Amino acid sequence: MTRPRATAIGFVAVLLWSLLAVLTVGSSPTPPLLLNTICFAIGGTGGLLWAHFAGGLSVLRRVPLRVYLLGTLGLFGYHALYFSALRLAPAAEAGLIAYLWPLLIVVFSGLLPGERVRRGHILGACVGFAGAALIISGGGSGIQAQFLPGYLLALVCALTWSSYSILSRLAGAVPTQSVAVFCIAAAALSLPLHLAFEETVWPGSGLAWTSTVCLGLGPVGLAFFVWDIGVKKGDIQILGTASYAAPILSTCALVIAGVTPFTASLALAALMVAGGAMIATRASRE
Repeated sequence: MTRPRATAIGFVAVLLWSLLAVLTVGSSPTPPLLLNTICFAIGGTGGLLWAHFAGGLSVLRRVPLRVYLLGTLGLFGYHALYFSALRLAPAAEAGLIAYLWPLLIVVFSGLLPGERVRRGHILGACVGFAGAALIISGGGSGIQAQFLPGYLLALVCALTWSSYSILSRLAGAVPTQSVAVFCIAAAALSLPLHLAFEETVWPGSGLAWTSTVCLGLGPVGLAFFVWDIGVKKGDIQILGTASYAAPILSTCALVIAGVTPFTASLALAALMVAGGAMIATRASRE
């Protein structure tokens, strides 16, 4: 597989993650950890079926245990930290801090063999982050000391996903089918936490069930498989920068669904994210 094709496949994850917010709204009032359990179970089951028909499940037996631990901690850890941060701090500020992960991917990628971070990569990522900040921090009240625990969890959240993505690159020989086991393990970890800390509320309508199933098939399913291909075989700097399109596209989806009104800041943010991606792409070609 060529590097540009793998990068394009990885970007499909960004497109799928842009549907996360609107589908999560549709799945209400199911609590987060139960939603995690259902969605990861759907994504993992779909991945196991794909692995079976793509050559058999025997390939999963050859994956080192440390890779399964990395993947499980990456998927489960990111979501657990993200939801916890949003419970302890305002969503806008916590979300903005958590969305440092694309910038951290660009910075950390310089530690990978055969990769070099250029000034254009850093500049592009910063421009993209500024564009995403326009959307994520809209209406926020600013950083406040009483919410420091939530901010710290959001920062650890960003470090978790960026580290998972970078370390996945080092495990490039591991088949993408292994992501199915990550998802199943994340569901298995989410269930007891849900039973311990949440009230069980199942999706209560056809729309809620449809949204939940779509979450499991897309943003909390297929997205992790195509992202795995992208970070292992694609241009990880471009992927990191292009990931800032997710909050912009997510807001667009909410606008189309009638949940959020269109604003001028959305158009400006979209231009900044596109500009940041172009700067990073040009740097990769130098």
